[in-house]
Amino acid sequence: MEYTTRKGRLIMPEYGRNIQQMVEHAMTIADKEERTRCVYSIIHTMGNLFPYLRDVNDFKHKLWDHLAIMSDFKLDIDFPYGEPELAVLEAKPEPIPYNQTKITHMHYGRIVDEMIQKAIDYEEGDEKQALIRAIGNQMKKNFLIWNKDIVDDQKIWADLLEMSNGKLYPSEETMKLSEPKELLGLSNNKKQNKNMPQKKWNNQNKKQ
Repeated sequence: MEYTTRKGRLIMPEYGRNIQQMVEHAMTIADKEERTRCVYSIIHTMGNLFPYLRDVNDFKHKLWDHLAIMSDFKLDIDFPYGEPELAVLEAKPEPIPYNQTKITHMHYGRIVDEMIQKAIDYEEGDEKQALIRAIGNQMKKNFLIWNKDIVDDQKIWADLLEMSNGKLYPSEETMKLSEPKELLGLSNNKKQNKNMPQKKWNNQNKKQ
């Protein structure tokens, strides 16, 4: 019995040892034409291992790149997508810069802060008031999610006034925000539970 640890390193374990051995066998074939036919059969087998990825863009291209990696870039064939280069495959992507904009009220989140900045540029009118109320409701919902306490609407409007540098304030019609149970979807859950059929148990249902 041969131990797995003595069979050599698996370069790409997701394909398994059989595929690795097939690639190693292909590298020993002297005739290039026969070697190429063998490699195409290996690519077909590799693709069958992941049938749900066949519709993914560049799937076949990735298979050929993986084949080159498993052969340690020593496989002498004409690659259909060009011979891959180790330096290109090992290249690291550019780092994504972090947004350094400071958020004054972390529990409301960055999206609310961006909504406030957009709302400031709106012309005064019903549309702006509707947007202010939507922002207020979102702030109230976020507050309840993180704090789990009852929050007064005046607290939300005071925070909005501060976050907008005094540029956003609700009208009397906009002042009233939605109830916490409505914002958190509690009322819908209760209704659904109420409408669910209740099981009736009797003596026959009890376990003896």
